[in-house]
Amino acid sequence: MLKHILTGLLCLTLGFAIAAPADNADDGDSKAEQLVASLHPQQGRITLPGSIATLDLPPTFRYLNPQDTSHLLEAWGNPPDTHTLGMIVPAGVDPLTEEGWGAVVTYDKDGHVKDDDADGIDYTKLLKEMKEDTAAANEERKKQGYSGMTLAGWAETPHYDKASHKLYWAKDYLNDDSSNHSLNYDIRVLGREGVLVLSAVATMSQLGQIKTEMQKVTAFTNFTEGNRYTDFNEKTDKVAEYGIAALVAGGVAAKLGLFGKLLALIVALKKVIFVGVAAVGSAIFKFFKRKPKVDLSK
Repeated sequence: MLKHILTGLLCLTLGFAIAAPADNADDGDSKAEQLVASLHPQQGRITLPGSIATLDLPPTFRYLNPQDTSHLLEAWGNPPDTHTLGMIVPAGVDPLTEEGWGAVVTYDKDGHVKDDDADGIDYTKLLKEMKEDTAAANEERKKQGYSGMTLAGWAETPHYDKASHKLYWAKDYLNDDSSNHSLNYDIRVLGREGVLVLSAVATMSQLGQIKTEMQKVTAFTNFTEGNRYTDFNEKTDKVAEYGIAALVAGGVAAKLGLFGKLLALIVALKKVIFVGVAAVGSAIFKFFKRKPKVDLSK
């Protein structure tokens, strides 16, 4: 049975909390397989709910709608969640094995994020501040019964593409109760009124795979006409209260000096995939288990 540790999401101003999911018993395997068998993966060009953005999926990826996403989350041993825009999964990979993974898509409509600060960010200094925030949050997490976390450093230094208005970076975390490192690979696609958010968490040994796959996800994820970054109307549209640096550090929570973005699950010798939103968002967890083959190549 998997032993998992939930590190708390400290975002006091937002009053946002997530309960740790319970371990799945072996007799729940059959139900998980039935849930996955009921999925209807889609391929090709996908328009996300609300027509906010599109996914131009290559043959190696599939899309699950919000209902199917909820079923897969449940199969992974988590509470079902229908408040997503869906999930991106690799084609031909059984999601119930250690090789399976997925990227849940969410949308943070917190306003138009100005990128004026992008060129002047000192990421070495920002990392130092994030490490301090992580350490400061440990006392609160321990009070809640969770182990402490250490931000070891960048697994990949943040990079912002001004032409596409897409931001990505990766962080290396270490759990105080384990020698295993956790990789958190983040993507933000900036739009007219908000940000599309995708994050992948795995062991550091998966950095090469996750980096390659998430770069592909970055490339085929785009806002629709009217919702693009360049469609911003300064006379009518809301501007977010933070910029690029705060997106990396954790949105509004980081702006207020709080540790409001980190929500990671460390599973002994297992991968975890997480996608959440900066600032006001949601959190979705994935636990991988070895189970009979479920084909998502269809």
